[in-house]
Amino acid sequence: MTGAASNNEHPESILLVDDDQVFRNRLARALEARGYEVRQASELDEAVALAREDSPERAVVDLKMPKHSGLEVVQALKEIDSTTKIIVLTGYGSIATAVDAMKLGATSYLAKPADADDVLNAFRRDDEHPLTPGKPRYDPPSLARAEWEHINRVLSDCGGNISEAARQLGIHRRSLQRKLQKYAPR
Repeated sequence: MTGAASNNEHPESILLVDDDQVFRNRLARALEARGYEVRQASELDEAVALAREDSPERAVVDLKMPKHSGLEVVQALKEIDSTTKIIVLTGYGSIATAVDAMKLGATSYLAKPADADDVLNAFRRDDEHPLTPGKPRYDPPSLARAEWEHINRVLSDCGGNISEAARQLGIHRRSLQRKLQKYAPR
């Protein structure tokens, strides 16, 4: 990928599929600022309708959504246009889901939070040969950051219920409240 514009100066299109509207809007603005045409969907049916209307060159799909999994979205987008390059985003990185995403045709797999540069670098890595030497473009999150992200994701999955999140995390409710009062580590 050499940039947002192809040879005919038409900007490349990216479809963002994520139920988190704040994250989706922020990422869309950042990609638009870099010259991409961005369309947004919050769930499978909306993504499929947009892709059938005008198939995107690239897509960024959240793995965990309320009604349908991101894997179903990947499969549906690939059935519409097998040339669409897809990156799967998730707050739950696991080898099993990464393998499943790749089997369904995803290009890459990124852990949340990912910014526009992370997404574009993942697309660039796909365009390169896997054995091309180069410096790593990924700075792994610190252990404190990974813990903070996991706690917030579990809390989100529990609908903001601190007692239930503490039970699922196996820690005392007060300990969870103290951890939540801290700012996100780097």
